[in-house]
Amino acid sequence: MNLLLVLPILIPLTAAALGLTAWKRPGLQRSISVAGAMALLVASVMLLAATNRGDVLATQMGGWEAPYGITIVADILSSIMVLLNAIIGLAVVIYSLGALDPQREAFGFHPLVHALLAAVSGAFLTGDLFNLYVWFEVMLMSSFVLLTMGSGRAQLEGAIKYVALNLVSSALFLAAVGLLYGATGTLNMAHLAERIGSADPRATTLIAMLFMVAFGIKAAAFPFFFWLPASYHTPPPVVSALFAGLLTKVGVYALIRTFTLCFTGDMAFTHEVILWIAGFTMLSGVLGAAVQSEFRRILSFHIVSQIGYMLMGLGMAGVALAAAESADESTAVALRGAAALALTGSIFYVMHHIIVKTNLFLVSGIVQRLFGTGDLDRVGGIWRTRPVLSIMFLVPAMSLAGIPILSGFWAKLTLVRAGLLAESWWIVAVALFVSLLTLFSMTKIWGEAFWNAMPPGREDPTATVRSDRGLRIMMTVVMLLGAVTLAIGFAAQPVFDLAGRAAKQLLSPGVYADAVLGGRQSSIPPVDADGGAP
Repeated sequence: MNLLLVLPILIPLTAAALGLTAWKRPGLQRSISVAGAMALLVASVMLLAATNRGDVLATQMGGWEAPYGITIVADILSSIMVLLNAIIGLAVVIYSLGALDPQREAFGFHPLVHALLAAVSGAFLTGDLFNLYVWFEVMLMSSFVLLTMGSGRAQLEGAIKYVALNLVSSALFLAAVGLLYGATGTLNMAHLAERIGSADPRATTLIAMLFMVAFGIKAAAFPFFFWLPASYHTPPPVVSALFAGLLTKVGVYALIRTFTLCFTGDMAFTHEVILWIAGFTMLSGVLGAAVQSEFRRILSFHIVSQIGYMLMGLGMAGVALAAAESADESTAVALRGAAALALTGSIFYVMHHIIVKTNLFLVSGIVQRLFGTGDLDRVGGIWRTRPVLSIMFLVPAMSLAGIPILSGFWAKLTLVRAGLLAESWWIVAVALFVSLLTLFSMTKIWGEAFWNAMPPGREDPTATVRSDRGLRIMMTVVMLLGAVTLAIGFAAQPVFDLAGRAAKQLLSPGVYADAVLGGRQSSIPPVDADGGAP
């Protein structure tokens, strides 16, 4: 067994168990939580370093060989996602030391966070669809308890909406798993990549659509997104930040993984559907954000909008590859290059968005601590009394809108360039239009909360609230994540190259299959494509 593969799951599970044993000792529980998050970050860096050379690492649990046992597998994409999971986990754990009240902390916040981190790592590393379902359920249980922590009425209402639709997603997922096993006789994703071509194409297309709906609900894609803005603004901001950074990205990852590895038979149809879903997701999210007046509700709708960009790259890649099959040689080469660039853009966008969106929710937590509310009509004047906090909002906000030369600019530029190469004109137009509306929403928050004076009749608390230890901890985390955003923007090429290597692996599913199934030569052909630099 390759210990490096299981450490990102084992470490947070151990931290969660140890945290439970220290239930009545909050100081020890915090120490265990921080140590566990740091250990997860170290293990994740080591895993990415091991896979960055292009190797796919795989191990079989319980002594059963693939495809019959439990497979844990890591390529560049899954290693990137595990590392992002660790970064967000550490940021949230440290931020909570200054932000979370003792009552909520006593409800088991730290063990639940680590249980959630373990489930997210497991979803990124599993090589089996049934075990992906299991990790989804562990993630749902942990997130549901975190969402209801405190038992406020708004939290309970949001939690009911959250869990109800996610249970529908789980039921559809399980039904699709059963149908897929009946059609192919396997649920191991590497084995599916080899065997699904011999199944009835009409049946596999139907099954693919079921998975698309199930994962689309998890990702908060159109038209199943309404549970997210109804729930993400209700828990404490530190919990919202954790959810915003990680949960929907597991659904996006599942879509990217399955629709580049397993469901590649009728890409002209399935990926065209994904492309239309991406467009409607971008529009519905950004239009919803434009009419909101509460900090976290605006950010919640923007999660939906930004999911559309991630799905845009996946959809364009499949459509381009399908078109390449019937094109002449020179056109086919250009289309395969566009497909590689589109997947690179999706991965780059996920990397950028997880950091930026988490940071924006953490900033909203500081604003709520200062004013006791996130309603934009009840706050103001932050720029005059806390300019550092104001700048720390501007960095991720402008990156989200795609302002040069921040990380979001390079992510959107990559997707737009891929769309132009693939001649997907309409989705490029939608993406650019949504970027303008995103900028409108971010400037709306800036104008109301940071630039304008306090509303008449309200005293500005930012000048009188002492910068206590808790605020200093919270600000430190926000500044560090802001520095990561700036680093991605100013040193985009290494990040782009990393995303490009991950995309190249996705377009060579035979490498993944060979690593999982024992190194035998796979019959799955790679896609010869070079994404190029943005």
